[in-house]
Amino acid sequence: MTTIQMTIEEELLKEMDRTVKKLRTTRSALIRDSIRQYLKMIHIQQLEAEHRAGYSKQRVTKGEFDISESDRGWGE
Repeated sequence: MTTIQMTIEEELLKEMDRTVKKLRTTRSALIRDSIRQYLKMIHIQQLEAEHRAGYSKQRVTKGEFDISESDRGWGE
């Protein structure tokens, strides 16, 4: 692991310390987990944007997803 130095607002630090105490973890662990979660969220947003862009370029054609009632497999 690499050690870094960062600047943080006093109120945010206090809130982080309260959370660290409740979770019985460390500042470093909380920050690492938060960064991982944030990066995952950004990745998902990028994939969703690509998905939307793909569908806007390739529109659904009329009847493309039509399926008969008996083929839907709703179960009994």
